Parts: sequence; structure tokens; C-alpha cells
Amino acid sequence: MAEDKYNLKNPAVKRILREVKEMQANPSDDFMSLPLEDNIFEWQFAIRGPGDSEFEGGIYHGRIQLPSEYPFKPPSFMLLTPNGRFETQTKICLSISNHHPEHWQPSWSVRTALVALIAFMPTNPNGALGSLDYKKEERRVLAIKSREAAPKFGTPERQKLIDEIHEYLLSKAPPAPQPSSPDDSEEKPANKEADVEVTSEPTEPAATGEEQQNPPVSDRIVEEAIPEETSINTNLQQAAAREAPSDRPAVQLRTETRVNKPADDRLFTWAAVGLTLAIVVLLLKKFIKASAHGSVFMDES
Repeated sequence: MAEDKYNLKNPAVKRILREVKEMQANPSDDFMSLPLEDNIFEWQFAIRGPGDSEFEGGIYHGRIQLPSEYPFKPPSFMLLTPNGRFETQTKICLSISNHHPEHWQPSWSVRTALVALIAFMPTNPNGALGSLDYKKEERRVLAIKSREAAPKFGTPERQKLIDEIHEYLLSKAPPAPQPSSPDDSEEKPANKEADVEVTSEPTEPAATGEEQQNPPVSDRIVEEAIPEETSINTNLQQAAAREAPSDRPAVQLRTETRVNKPADDRLFTWAAVGLTLAIVVLLLKKFIKASAHGSVFMDES
């Protein structure tokens, strides 16, 4: 990279060069981005589609244009790979892009922006500029197709960098899931019911071993990225709380019945033993009295 052509005292240049070194020193399996050799303000990138979504397995290329005032002003983003979520070769509208400079924070970086872009992929577009709302089946087809080859864009220098990034992410990406057939979709509800029956016993919540190593983008990004997952987890917790009180008394009543029954049996047993002993004592007393009278009668005779 021709660093000598840039003013190394310029805050934007210093920041960009630092981010380039950090990106090369700590590569990610989920994304890769590098600037052009002759223009460090233009970056080519590729991201992997987020797992458990219709984008899973896809490799999506794009272009980042950093402003001369970076990092005090936000970059612009443009997707090059057809994906069904964002228009290609059009600057997209996100809270991390130049469409919303009021949300941008200088502490964010290219790495942070790419993490946020991955989180935005499965969210509802809500009619935002540069957004698309394809069906999930169409997006899955595009995800599989995106792996075949890198998109063609720009000069040979740009294309060389795009191809290198594509080969890197393709080597890290697992096989793309195939589009589900109608027969598979019919079987899924039955399998889900079976899973629910098997795992209906209460278990402790599993601890999440994965912790995000990248700084959060913003509160707005989090809210837009995973609203459904948060609401689902909340509903499950509320349902568990409602079911717990109704189940516990039944278990306690059955336990008390099993414990109290042996106690009642022992009580009746001790009462019977006590009554038997009382009868035996009375009989002994009568026998002794009778024996005493007999001995007196014999003595008098």
C-alpha cells in the first residue's frame, strides 16, 4: 500500500491505516474488508449471511466509501451481490451510513459497521432507501448463487481485490443450506411438536458461551436487528412463569399424600398396640386378684 502518497499527519489517514492493520492482524470468518492500493478511502468488503436466516451460507460483496472527515463523518455502503434485502450498486440507508450522520459515532469503525450490516440483513426493511423485500425462498436461492463467483465491478485492481476477498470467505464458509421442498415444510411442524414433547421437562437455561467481541453499534441497531428474538424470549419467560405456579401445588399435594399416609398407618398401629397392652394389664390384674383370693381361701381352709 502506497502510504507515502498520503499525509500521515492527517487524522483520517492515520485512523484508516490503523484500521487496515487491525483488520489484517485479526481477520474474521464472518467478513473481510480492505482498501484499494491507490485509494485508502475506498474499501471493498464481503460479509457472510447470518446463520439461521434465509441468507445463511451466502457471500455478499460491497463497497465502502470513507469521507475525508472520517471518522467524524460516517461512510457510505453499497452492495454488489444480488441478495433480496438491499439493492445493488445503490447507496443503502442505515443508521450507520451517511444517510443518518446524526447516529454515527467516531468510536465506530469499518469492522463495527460490517458487524452491524450483518445484523441488519434479516430485519424488516420498512421501506428504507435501497431496501428490498424479497420472499425468503428467493433470498435462499440468491444466497446459494452468491457463492458461485464474485461480482464483476470496476477496474482490474478492484476486481482483483474482490476476487481475493471472495476466495478467503469461501474457504471459511460452511456449505450453503439447500432450499426446502414443500414436503420438507410439511414435516417440520410435526418434528417441532415432537421436540416440544421431548423437552417439555423444565431445564435450566443454557449459558451462552459466545460473547460479542465487537463493540455494539447503537441502541437503534440492536432494536432493529433482533426485535423478534427478544419478543419471543420474553413470551417464553412469561409463559414459563404462568405455568410454574399451576404445576407446583399439584406436585406438593401428591407428595404430602404419600408422606401423610404412612404416618396415619403408624398412628393406628401404635393405638392398637396400646389398646392391646391395656387389655393384657387388666387381665393380669384380674388374674392376680383371683390368685390372691384363691390362696386366702386355701389358707383359711
